[in-house]
Amino acid sequence: MTNANVLVGYETADDAGVYKLTRDCALVQTVDFFTPIVDDPYAFGAIAAANALSDIYAMGARPITALSIVGYPAKEGVETLAEMLSGGAEKMREADCAIIGGHSINDGEIKLGYAVTGTVHPDRVLANTGARQDDLLVFTKRLGTGVIATALKRGIAGEADVEASMESMLELNRASCEAMLEFTVNGCTDVTGFGLVGHARELALASDVSLEIDTARLQFLPGALDYARQGAIPGGLKNNRSYSECDVELGGGLSEEMINLVHDPQTSGGLLIAMPEADAAKLESKLRAAYVIGRVVARREKAIYLS
Repeated sequence: MTNANVLVGYETADDAGVYKLTRDCALVQTVDFFTPIVDDPYAFGAIAAANALSDIYAMGARPITALSIVGYPAKEGVETLAEMLSGGAEKMREADCAIIGGHSINDGEIKLGYAVTGTVHPDRVLANTGARQDDLLVFTKRLGTGVIATALKRGIAGEADVEASMESMLELNRASCEAMLEFTVNGCTDVTGFGLVGHARELALASDVSLEIDTARLQFLPGALDYARQGAIPGGLKNNRSYSECDVELGGGLSEEMINLVHDPQTSGGLLIAMPEADAAKLESKLRAAYVIGRVVARREKAIYLS
């Protein structure tokens, strides 16, 4: 049964659900959790929080409350758990988002995440359905967190490269959200587990357009290209590539490491924004991290065209 108050549901694979409460207020709801991707439990907790909050920012909303979701082995001491939760709580405080409860279970594998609720004006929701022909595509972070995490597990990642990746994952998308809201935004999504191509494809399909991405414009975290060349390929990357490549046309001359990195699963990745050219230029001037990576074109045979 269709509910008229559901402004964004699951049909378009958007970042969060949106439910209209009043003429001036809608709830934005999302949930995300995963296993540790870094060794430091405090940092892992903070990254898990930043990653969950990202979906709220991608909808142009403000996070207000969160519920923690924890899987933790009962046989383990509580010190690691306490550090994880402390890291998450600090990141939520940075976002002005109140943790109001949660749930934990005994699990053989550590897991942590959050169900986050935000608010937005019903007329100002940034869904993934609004990208328009001739919009430019603006991205707000560098790529490569999945490859670097895999390189760390294999013992080949440099300390400085790992630190740069952690810094990126710990950075909230709050500033990017606040900056883009000053301009016209037609469509938005955040780039997380399905990689740049996977989330761009969702944007293209939901908006009934195609996207041209210029890989020469992409920015990567230090070491990401080298680790990809050395074969530090996460399992999620392989799954992403297998799932999406049927809807991607590759330009000539693209290296294997480049093709892999555009499918690399990101944790707490950047915002991918479709906006008019004039506004894209203004956003680039206002937000140091923002950069144009391509454009929206009329729907073609494929959803994504990489050059």
